[in-house]
Amino acid sequence: MKSRLLALVFLAGGAAFAGPRIFVGVGFGAPAPVAVYAPPPAPIVAGYVPVAPSPGYAWVGGYWNPVGPRWAWHAGYWAPRPYAHANWVAPRYYGRRFYGGYWRR
Repeated sequence: MKSRLLALVFLAGGAAFAGPRIFVGVGFGAPAPVAVYAPPPAPIVAGYVPVAPSPGYAWVGGYWNPVGPRWAWHAGYWAPRPYAHANWVAPRYYGRRFYGGYWRR
């Protein structure tokens, strides 16, 4: 009797946290990181850009960041350039794929 009740509790408790989640990653010859998400994120949120804290900093605009099966808004910020004349290439969502941001010359 106890084992039946215990099994029922585990099944009911596990079902409460189960949910449909789909993660698919496909990338042949594509730069990392590449992930497929659906549906696409909301449009970019426009906002105020404060004054740079000092020379040598670059503005990293806000962007939608994938967090599990959802999107979370990451607000813009000033970041020190990792090397001289570095420019930030913003993350983008193109063709149902998310491409992370990176620094380049």
